[in-house]
Amino acid sequence: MRILLIDDHALFRVGLQELLQRRGIDVVAALGDCREGIDLATEAKPDVVLLDMRMPDMNGIEVLRELRKRELLMPIAMLTTSRDETDVINSLQEGAQGYLLKDMEPDDLIAALENIVSGNAVVANELTSVLAKAVKGEFHESSAQAAFANLTPREREILCHLADGQSNKVIARNLGISDGTVKLHVKAILRKLDVHSRVEAAVIAVEQSLCPRDG
Repeated sequence: MRILLIDDHALFRVGLQELLQRRGIDVVAALGDCREGIDLATEAKPDVVLLDMRMPDMNGIEVLRELRKRELLMPIAMLTTSRDETDVINSLQEGAQGYLLKDMEPDDLIAALENIVSGNAVVANELTSVLAKAVKGEFHESSAQAAFANLTPREREILCHLADGQSNKVIARNLGISDGTVKLHVKAILRKLDVHSRVEAAVIAVEQSLCPRDG
């Protein structure tokens, strides 16, 4: 796994770089300059980019937007101290695959990064309630049920797999269909539910009990 870290706090940046390298992870670079980081991401194309949220020249959202504007498709995750609801939602809406907190345990961070590189969206456990609250504030139960009714049986099935945190590859394998077909279904689900990310769709499914479990 090749990681690019962009964070303006030198002590944290260097410390995290050393920690990851000790765990056998290839840190392409650990940079404090956002523009330099954007250029290196374009050139080196790491497996995942880790972004701080609060930086002086550009904030994490602005860096994220610029990376997506350059059509870079690698996973991008925020690694921050911010638990602000707006930061969480904006990051996911702009295309981040992860929102992680700097006080998480090293083993949990590495597991989250592996999950993200595998194609899953990961939000720190402590922020699940924040995300759910934000989604519920925009998505009332009646509209959730109406949107859910518009999903095809296959889309409902895939939504429930999303709610279980499964990646496209895992869903494709479980359902015996191609990754491309799963991607098309996921796009349709997001459009019909009027949300911007897989995580938001999964939160709706769980909060509205759209995927009841046996027992």
